[in-house]
Amino acid sequence: MKRIAIVAACALLAACGSAKQPAGETDAAAANAVLPAEPDIAAIENAAENVAADAARLPTDAWIGKWVGVEGLALEISPRQDAGEYALRVTLLDGPANFVGKAAGETIGFTREGKEETIRKASGDETGLKYLAGKKDCLMIQQGEGFCRD
Repeated sequence: MKRIAIVAACALLAACGSAKQPAGETDAAAANAVLPAEPDIAAIENAAENVAADAARLPTDAWIGKWVGVEGLALEISPRQDAGEYALRVTLLDGPANFVGKAAGETIGFTREGKEETIRKASGDETGLKYLAGKKDCLMIQQGEGFCRD
């Protein structure tokens, strides 16, 4: 994909610089003509990488950051080195705990105390927590365990 973008950009730039000299134009006039700049290969490669990175982003990548619950509860999601893996820090009344989560479609799955858990999008109303009622940008692990950004 990256090579295709580079080759296409170079071909376009080469075509721009290969215009024929009009009849009757002297070599001196041609020498004073403005030639196209050399292609910026690094910029072309960066653009291709950005396009590939955007295509590889997961819906769950938008959840990276801190989410706040009631009474000091919080959920912090950080990216790990591998795409689709997250470091999770869940702070509940009994204190914080750390987990490794893995994206699965529009959820993040993780194991807590031997039980498979899932983080998913929710409204404040869906969390079952009165304090979060009416909020729209929320995540929840289970009923009564919700966190919002708004």
